[in-house]
Amino acid sequence: MTASLALMIAALILTGVGAQWIAWRAGIPGIVLLSVVGLVVGPGTGLIDPVTDFGPLLQPLVAVAVAVILFEGGLALDFRELTHSVSGVIRLTTVAPLVAWLLGAGAAHYLADLSWPVAALFGGIMIVTGPTVIAPLLRHARLSKRPATLLKWEGIVNDPTGALFAVLAYEVIAASQHGNGFAAAIGHLAITILVAVAIGLVFGIGTVQVFKRGWIPEFLKAPLVLGVLLTCFAGANEIQEETGLLAVTVLGLTIGNAHLMAIDEIRRFKETLTIILVSSVFIILTATLEWSMVAELTWGHGLFVVVMLFVVRPVSVIGSLSFSKVSWKERLLVGWIAPRGIVAVAVSGLFGTELVHLGYADGALLIPLAFAMVFSTVVLHGFSIRPMARHLDLAVKGPPGVLIVGAHQWTIDLAKRFAELDIPVVIADSRWHSLRPAREAGLTTYYGEVLSEVFEHHLDTTSLGKLIAATDNDAYNTLVCTDFAPEFGRRAVFQTGMHGSPEDPKRHSQTLGGLSLFSEPLTTDDIRAAFRNGAEIRQTKLTDGFGRDDFIALQGDTPLVIALVRGAQLHMGPDIPKAKPRDILLYLGRNNPERQKPDATSLAPDTQSK
Repeated sequence: MTASLALMIAALILTGVGAQWIAWRAGIPGIVLLSVVGLVVGPGTGLIDPVTDFGPLLQPLVAVAVAVILFEGGLALDFRELTHSVSGVIRLTTVAPLVAWLLGAGAAHYLADLSWPVAALFGGIMIVTGPTVIAPLLRHARLSKRPATLLKWEGIVNDPTGALFAVLAYEVIAASQHGNGFAAAIGHLAITILVAVAIGLVFGIGTVQVFKRGWIPEFLKAPLVLGVLLTCFAGANEIQEETGLLAVTVLGLTIGNAHLMAIDEIRRFKETLTIILVSSVFIILTATLEWSMVAELTWGHGLFVVVMLFVVRPVSVIGSLSFSKVSWKERLLVGWIAPRGIVAVAVSGLFGTELVHLGYADGALLIPLAFAMVFSTVVLHGFSIRPMARHLDLAVKGPPGVLIVGAHQWTIDLAKRFAELDIPVVIADSRWHSLRPAREAGLTTYYGEVLSEVFEHHLDTTSLGKLIAATDNDAYNTLVCTDFAPEFGRRAVFQTGMHGSPEDPKRHSQTLGGLSLFSEPLTTDDIRAAFRNGAEIRQTKLTDGFGRDDFIALQGDTPLVIALVRGAQLHMGPDIPKAKPRDILLYLGRNNPERQKPDATSLAPDTQSK
């Protein structure tokens, strides 16, 4: 590998991750910005030409990226998520793909003017949606549980299904040219599918047994899984091209549902790898687009894209979910959202080239048509999923909510304040009697262990984005924050202060746990003592006449602010910005006998004391 190629790969990774960061900061779907970056560095400026720069490495690079992405998707699929969605998922992965294939093939033939063989193959490819684009959109939209589950399972399962439909169409085309019958092609494909599933199961079960028997140390588990999935993918593809996608999906499902102790570390490693691959490979694929390809598209091709978006997708989804428990609102949302991504482009590029070699000149149109579908769906679905979900009441509204672990008087009072501001809040505790005041106050409670798998599957945490660990046990608070940090983010998990001196070597490592909830290291004992002396959780709204300085002067000393609410944003801990008029402050108001109450009342007419 030359130095220039190494530099290009490094720049692509950095650019892709940077684009994702900008999209996160701007609150827009990351895949949209990645598409724009790919167009700019590729056909826009000519900074990179993937076909020339990567040469024979391009196809294997894309293939490996797709394999890792689908494996990571399969790893994330937990069968216990299907408790309330199993019927819908089955229909979306069996009936809907068949209907979409038939309708899509017809649209490709009559509108895009593709020959029937090419149209049948492309119709199969277009049933894919893809975890590379679905997962970021779900994080962006904050959907309720059932539609999110339906879209996630459909995106991961239908990716290899669409590739297999394309393989079937290609087998039939190739068989017809060699004088073989349709039945022979079907039989050959059925055998290869069974073999691919068997390969995925064998590799998956073997890996699980190696882990459970303790034959491999912890530091080698994630690298071993990476090696296993690449071997599984390449081995299945040696038997039949594109069946490796099915094999690695089965491999991910097998390992992900084995409930291994190391599964969280493996998922995080694969998620990190997937983000890097998606960020860089999507830019590479977009950069392969040439203006000459775009010039080949006609109004008929544009009409094909419109029909795929507004007819084929809604009809196949809404029709397949008829007479199911999925509500009409959920059917409408799922029937609209179907962004295409890396798999659609990669598989189209592979089979487009093969069809041209077989004498079908219109096979060259698969790549520009696939890009047209990708750009159209990524932009339209990426920007519409959130407002549509909110309009249908299928998305979480307002700021991210708060999970409070530990039921005490002060945490319950804090939860009441959050509830008054329409901020979702859940109080969790393993002691039933401690939750009684919270239940009587009408708050949402969870009785049980928040670190258990039962919590993950019986409480919808979609509306939650921050955590406060406030039990009496410092070690448990640290463990809870450490466990939830990958899900909520390191700067969104907080805990009360620890007992003992910060210099005490017996205290927990600084690399574990969450951020301090208060500017002072107040322990739960300190807070309870303050409450016995008259402290309370208070709420103040700043105005043009009562600003931040007035609020500080009112307290007599530095106020212990817990949270700041600014519009639809909730800030806590070190991320609390400088307060402005119309901000709402939640703070621990300690009893201060020296405070001049008459002056305070006249100063702060909007200040509320519990």
